[in-house]
Parts: sequence; C-alpha cells; structure tokens
Amino acid sequence: MAEQTMRYGVILPGGTATQQLEQAVLADRSGWDGVFVWEAAYGVDAWSLLAAIAVQTSQVRLGTILTPLPWRRPWKVASQVATVDQLSGGRAILGIGVGAITTDLPQTGEELDLHTRADMMDEGIDLMRALWAGEARAEGVHYQYAVDRNDLAEVGRPVQERVPIWVVAKWPRPRSMRRVLKCDGLIPGHEQTPANIRDTRAWLAEQGAPAGLDILAEGETPADDAAAAWEAVRPLAEAGCTWWMETRWEMPHNSDDRMAQITERIAAGPPRSPA
Repeated sequence: MAEQTMRYGVILPGGTATQQLEQAVLADRSGWDGVFVWEAAYGVDAWSLLAAIAVQTSQVRLGTILTPLPWRRPWKVASQVATVDQLSGGRAILGIGVGAITTDLPQTGEELDLHTRADMMDEGIDLMRALWAGEARAEGVHYQYAVDRNDLAEVGRPVQERVPIWVVAKWPRPRSMRRVLKCDGLIPGHEQTPANIRDTRAWLAEQGAPAGLDILAEGETPADDAAAAWEAVRPLAEAGCTWWMETRWEMPHNSDDRMAQITERIAAGPPRSPA
C-alpha cells in the first residue's frame, strides 16, 4: 500500500485533563492526523476530554483507544460519540474492544466471560449504528432501547454519515476477524509484523472488506531522528497499515518524565517519509 495513505496519530498516555488538552492542541498544530485517549473505569473522563479537545482543535481526528464497549451502556457511548462528532465538525472515531482483564486495572464487577462480552459488543455495535441512523428502537439479548419520541434522535445525529468504528481483533481467529467486516478499522490484538499485516489485509480483501478499511499499528519512534522514525514505520506502511499510533505506555503514565517525553515527541511531528 502506498505510503501516502498512512496517517499518524498519537495516543496520550495520561496526565491531568489540562495536560492532555494542551498536548492535543500541540498535536493539532504539529501536523498529526489524530489524537486518541484511553478509557478507564475511573480517572480523567475520555469523552469529556475529547469534547474539550474538539472545540480547541481544527484538524486532528479524535477518539478512544479504546472503549471497553461491553462495560459501557451502548446508548451512552453513542451519545458521547455523537456529541464529540458535532463539536468537532465530524472528526470522531470510536475504538472498541471487549475490555482487558489485568491486575493493574480496576475490578468493578463487570461481566468477565469472554464469549458473553463478545456477544455484548456485537449487539452494542448494532445498537449504536441504529441510534446514529435515527432509529428509535433496538432489541437484543443483552440490550433493549425504545423511545416514543424522535426529537432526541434528531438532535443526537452525528455529523458524519458513518462514524468510523475501529475494533480489536486477533488474526487469524475467525469470529474476531469477521467482526471487523462490519466495522471500519482493525486494532490488531496480535503481533504487528509486515507479514501478519499483509496476511490480514489479504484475508479482509477476500471477504469483501472495503479497500479503505483501516489497519492500525503502534509503537515508539524517536523525536530527534526523523529518518530513524520513518524507518520504524515504513515496513508497516508498505505492508498495508493505514494509521501509525505513537505510544508511550510505560507506567507511571503521568510522571514528569513521561509527560515531557510525549510532549517532546508530539512537538517533533509525525514520523512521515522524508521524501
């Protein structure tokens, strides 16, 4: 895939709402294509933050990497996404997954069975699409939504005709990969090598996925060596990735060093081809 199709986003690792807002504004001014935040059970609220970023930026796409959809009410998530999409003039992206179960995340009594969470996520995707399309009713095994008025749907429509949904999937697991076909992008839950990306892209094409379906890759590139930064990204771009996500995941996310590192990296601009 040609490099010009690659876009560049930054995932903000943490910090206060004010710090992250400042970093997002800097990213908008420094040529990045997207700013993404992660969503935890407690902390800085992702969608409130994205709404604030929306009104202080003009170019960057805005979204979550990621929202654990089975642990959220899908109509609430749909409302949050539509609000950010309106405030940003159509720049919202929703990244979703079933939710991670690790010892460093809060345990809040939510559903933990993987198959149940997968079913909930499938229903949630369909329900959000229905709400964004202006439908007033949706009924499934896990979720039911019905309202006898249409003004809520009218004012809650996103600007975009189709808000992109990016979903975590693992190659080559069939059910996981088939879910990608009704979404707009793949957040790989598997090793991101050029070979795996090419195999994934080929399978998606065979299944009839649109050519514009996004495939993400993530990692760290240096702020002070543009050539080295591009060389880290180039093989994945050539293999078919369409978004590079600059990350700084090491904890603590909000240390002075971590905040300085991500701010410096954002200011240096994305790792584009120097050609």
